[in-house]
Amino acid sequence: MFQLNDTHPTVAIPELMRILLDEEGLTWDEAWEVTTRTCAYTNHTIMSEALEKWPIELFSRLLPRIYQIVEEINRRFQNQIQTMYPGNQEKLRKMSIIYNGQVKMAYMAIAASFSVNGVARLHTEILKHQELKDFYEMMPEKFNNKTNGITQRRFLLHGNPLLADWVTSKIGDEWITDLPHIKKLELFAEDEKCQFEFMNIKYQNKLRLARYIKENNGIDVDPRSIFDVQVKRLHEYKRQLMNILHVMYLYNQLKDNPDMDMIPRTFIFGAKAAAGYKRAKLTIKLINSVADVINNDKSINGKIKVVFIEDYRVSNAELIFAAADVSEQISTASKEASGTSNMKFMLNGALTLGTMDGANVEIVEEVGADNAFIFGMSSDEVINYENNGGYYPMDIFNNDQEIRRVLMQLINGYYAPDNPELFRDIYNSLLNTKSSDRADTYFILKDFRSYAEAHQRVDKAYRDQAWWAKAAILNMANCGKFTSDRTIEEYVKDIWHLKKVTVEM
Repeated sequence: MFQLNDTHPTVAIPELMRILLDEEGLTWDEAWEVTTRTCAYTNHTIMSEALEKWPIELFSRLLPRIYQIVEEINRRFQNQIQTMYPGNQEKLRKMSIIYNGQVKMAYMAIAASFSVNGVARLHTEILKHQELKDFYEMMPEKFNNKTNGITQRRFLLHGNPLLADWVTSKIGDEWITDLPHIKKLELFAEDEKCQFEFMNIKYQNKLRLARYIKENNGIDVDPRSIFDVQVKRLHEYKRQLMNILHVMYLYNQLKDNPDMDMIPRTFIFGAKAAAGYKRAKLTIKLINSVADVINNDKSINGKIKVVFIEDYRVSNAELIFAAADVSEQISTASKEASGTSNMKFMLNGALTLGTMDGANVEIVEEVGADNAFIFGMSSDEVINYENNGGYYPMDIFNNDQEIRRVLMQLINGYYAPDNPELFRDIYNSLLNTKSSDRADTYFILKDFRSYAEAHQRVDKAYRDQAWWAKAAILNMANCGKFTSDRTIEEYVKDIWHLKKVTVEM
């Protein structure tokens, strides 16, 4: 069978039909029966722009025979819709595979697959009741959830050998092939000796990352500071912008009050932006510009450092996950399908600072809200604003002088003295002064105060090292659900229907 992992391989559907029709001589109905029993589709995103759409002109010119087959798939699917919803032209328009000069690859994947799954429970529910509501109502039996997972063998055993050895010394090595066994660590969460050992291992890993940062970025960071980390693909919905705006806000507070009582904080970013994604690249530029100012300001006594890890990849990610104290998972609620960095950080004993989005929801269920720092609007609140309006970021700008000050620094040359207009597009995007988009599409200003308050809770909590160590160990102990072994078993049992093969090690 074919597991269509996102919309990118969807053209496999008409290509399989072409082979069965043109080369194997099957009838359409015979070929369709084989194809629809062979293909299953995994949806990896709620963002509509990531659900591929190809212009008919390009598709039909490059793949003329494939396009003929797509047309026939669409014609027959439209007949199904009309049979089920007679006279409902709105359904026909909204569900058509070919519409408005484009081929909608996700819709073809749903029509031709026997299984359609999301990758976290909240994601799947949003697909069923929001983004793909019409398809779910027509064929509910296809939809199911398979929450993503990560491999503990890469991200703990290989990536963090000090911590892996410590875990094995406490509970044995069964966790390596059966991660739920890590639950046994709960027994050690309140043990003072174990807490000290854990924090010492974390410190050694922070020293390792600090050396990497010095060698690659030329920045001295304090391994005794809180390592506050956000590493992931750069996209506006993931809100790296909110993170750096908060850094600017903290810096303003420090400049106004250099003796402010705060635990030193090292903000670490790692991200890559898509080649043509101008605003994402501008956000990276902003992060680096803020870093240049803050890291060279001796008046704040090193209380804040900002680091952008270049060329973020698995090999340096292992250093980062092992060293992190705080895992920033701050996407706009309802926008992140799942996320997996949240799981990697959890496995390595970092505490989540995040929204109730994607797999964060399930992480909080496993470890308890008391062992994470949750903030921001719920997915229902976000969706309500999107559907009904009522959010006016300019009101926040006009009434919150600290937020106003941060935003004005985007356009007054504070972080770009040679080009004061450099970050104008970011400013415009938040306030819609000269933008065709809705102002602050991803509710950065709406969630900002809640986000800042969550950071204050982090600062307060980190002062109690025993509590922090306990919470970190509990995070590790409750990450058993998030192994990719479990995810793959669910695909095997529910979708692929394969027999398990035991491999002797």
